[in-house]
Amino acid sequence: MTKPVHVLNGPNLNLLGTREVDIYGSETLAGIEQRCRDAAERLGISILFAQTNGEGELVSLIQRAGREASGVVLNAAAYTHTSLALHDALKMLSVPLVEIHLSNVYKREPIRHKSFVSPLATGVICGFGPLGYELALQAIAPLVAPRAP
Repeated sequence: MTKPVHVLNGPNLNLLGTREVDIYGSETLAGIEQRCRDAAERLGISILFAQTNGEGELVSLIQRAGREASGVVLNAAAYTHTSLALHDALKMLSVPLVEIHLSNVYKREPIRHKSFVSPLATGVICGFGPLGYELALQAIAPLVAPRAP
């Protein structure tokens, strides 16, 4: 079996469904996780789903993914725009990386237009709400599929 795709989530995403619903929608992170599990099953891949509010813990999750994952889907939330530590951890990945954001960051404050993740990502998905996670898994699945000998 192929290693799982790690779906990693950064700060404040644990508050989805109640936090800035006009921007992020009403779906909870648990609902998004279930969407991801359903999509992964349809795509024939497995996932590990995690969320943390701590920058250091997110770096540790990325380091773990470097050892244990076939690919990474990352919603680093605000750390996307601020964390050089995150950037440095992502540079060490040798697996496909899809950056995701629920909102269209380019329709928001200018500080959100800069990403420390994008230059290292295989692809970026933003602005499609929770559907973006499913799109990210759909995009990464063929990249992590086992290859015939």
